[in-house]
Amino acid sequence: MGLPQSGVRPFVPSAHILKALPVNSDEILALFKSAGALLEGHFILSSGRRSAHFLQKALVFQDPVLTEKLCAALAGRIRAELGAPDVIASPATGGIIPGYETARALGCRAIYLEREDGIFRLRRGFSIAAHETVVMVEDIITTGLSSRECLAALAGVPGRLLGAACLIDRSDGRAEIGTRLVALARIGFPDYAPDELPPELAALPAIKPGSRGMQ
Repeated sequence: MGLPQSGVRPFVPSAHILKALPVNSDEILALFKSAGALLEGHFILSSGRRSAHFLQKALVFQDPVLTEKLCAALAGRIRAELGAPDVIASPATGGIIPGYETARALGCRAIYLEREDGIFRLRRGFSIAAHETVVMVEDIITTGLSSRECLAALAGVPGRLLGAACLIDRSDGRAEIGTRLVALARIGFPDYAPDELPPELAALPAIKPGSRGMQ
């Protein structure tokens, strides 16, 4: 294998830096920083709003050990605050990995919803029985738009919703999704409408690093 390309951060497994489950927002943010997943610049979020910070969770999810421990911590919060669900349902694509790992920690099924003509739907033979309880799991919530759309789809199928959960709520509790939200971390990064940018952010070229629009 050749040397890493210039500017590419080499992958370093987390097993030696993560000794215990993370317990607070500062620890979660530190883990993202250690993985090179806290980016700074001018970013277009999936909601269309702009921010000087972006959490590139893909750089965290490439590490199976770190992902497992983060999602095990989230599973513990879900079990304590919402109860033990029969099904974890997540929006594609960002919610698939944390949804699966959280379900594995909880010992339940993991399914996901995909956009079809712009609307989230259960596909691929996924279903929820009337007697089953469900928790929706997201990766990162900013405005809560994707979560609300996913929850609207789940409201149209059988099963009983216990609530929702995410690894990081970057709205710091401000996002309204219409159900109880359990977050492993709450972080208050400022974000702005495109026509309300502070001068220092407007001076930087905008980058759209997320997956919205690629599905």
